[in-house]
Amino acid sequence: MSENLPLVFSNVTPQHFSALAEKARANGIDIDGNSGSASQFGVEVSWEYAPATGKLTLHCLKTPFFLSLEDVNGRLRRMVESTGA
Repeated sequence: MSENLPLVFSNVTPQHFSALAEKARANGIDIDGNSGSASQFGVEVSWEYAPATGKLTLHCLKTPFFLSLEDVNGRLRRMVESTGA
């Protein structure tokens, strides 16, 4: 298992963050506000978004036994990148 480091993204505009929040909601994760945590299907993720700097940090805190941390982080990365961030 790899080290559980947060994913950090730069230059995330408020529009990118809004699009990401919509995608997350469509997948059952309610991103409400610039920081918090949520869980769905045994995956728990925290987020911290700083609109002034465009920095977004996502951290997978927990995965179920049938999903690897790498799989969850890969999906998170693809979701952010799909917004154009």
